[in-house]
Amino acid sequence: MASELKVLGGGDANGSADAHEDCPGLGGGGGGDSGAKDERPLLKPNPSSSSSNGGGGAAAAAAAAVIAESVEELNKKYGPYVRRDTYGTMGRGELPAAEKLLLAIAMVTLVPLRLVLGIVVLVVYYLICRVCTLFSVPNREDGQEDYAHMVGWRREVVVRSGRFLSRVMLFVFGFCWIREYDLRSEDERGELSEESERPGVIVSNHISHLDILYHMSSSFPSFVAKRSVARLPLVGLISKCLGCVYVQRESKTSDFKGVSGVVTERIREAHENKLSPMMLLFPEGTTTNGGYLLPFKTGAFLAKVPVLPVILRYPYKRFSPAWDSISGVRHVFLLLCQFVNHIEVIRLPVYYPSEQEKEDPKLYANNVRRLMATKGDLILSDLGLAEKRVYHAALNGLICQS
Repeated sequence: MASELKVLGGGDANGSADAHEDCPGLGGGGGGDSGAKDERPLLKPNPSSSSSNGGGGAAAAAAAAVIAESVEELNKKYGPYVRRDTYGTMGRGELPAAEKLLLAIAMVTLVPLRLVLGIVVLVVYYLICRVCTLFSVPNREDGQEDYAHMVGWRREVVVRSGRFLSRVMLFVFGFCWIREYDLRSEDERGELSEESERPGVIVSNHISHLDILYHMSSSFPSFVAKRSVARLPLVGLISKCLGCVYVQRESKTSDFKGVSGVVTERIREAHENKLSPMMLLFPEGTTTNGGYLLPFKTGAFLAKVPVLPVILRYPYKRFSPAWDSISGVRHVFLLLCQFVNHIEVIRLPVYYPSEQEKEDPKLYANNVRRLMATKGDLILSDLGLAEKRVYHAALNGLICQS
């Protein structure tokens, strides 16, 4: 499900983090300002390396040195997307013998077991959702369809079982413990009864598709997804029970509000009605390696209501769960091979916008971003999705050349 996410305001939530396995041109995949600054290919091997007098072996060594130097230059320029774990750039680094042995053991033990357990958990929750939605009519409005507005025992079962099974799924993936730091006051930790106090949206930094599982286990919010998610086996019904807002780009009618309008309405509804699910948005628009905070899109702040900032971290020793420059398949496989994984969560107090921030969504977004960076010890970066695509294209080009 996470790989299908779209973040409000443009850009893939997770899909953009998937480094292409083919070999695109070095200048491909990079839109936006980054490409306009320099029309030359980002990385071009030194021609002299192929014509050196040391023969084939010397030429290969020289080429490898050039590529290593080029990767280092790239990493300095695109810090938010650089992998710094044992597995190296794109998860394709040279591994020590001990790490290879651990991977081999995990492949024949952990991976099959976790795959089976994960599928079982998914099927069980699908069946729960199927039973709870029997003879229930979904809410249909503006091209959207969901069961998030169910009431009574049906909604209670869907939410409680969803939170529990999401935590079980994290456990299956090796996240045995989740360390949480709650900076909210005692009143905020309870259920805020006053309409003016309730946040309508959770804003979180975005590191991995696992972010979704954590937030489902914690607060079971709605989020933005591609229209195709609704048609997926198993996951489609679950996304409707979550109350996902589906991106529907094909609709061009004058009365269509667009995803931004629907999300803004849903945020206001959650703010005004405690029975409505909160929205979860990743305003960065893509994933990072967890050490940076990218510029925020304004979609989460257009409703002019309080927001709940949450900061996620994934401490690691060998493999980083961050979905940055690594392909989706490789990321899932290596994640399943890790014996233990870790999550740390910092919950900040509800942020109440000033009148000036309500009238200026960019100001509102920037102030929340700076607060999250300060409290989470994160580095502010001006890079975005376009630069990430350039970085991925350049890395793939170098891998092909090597």
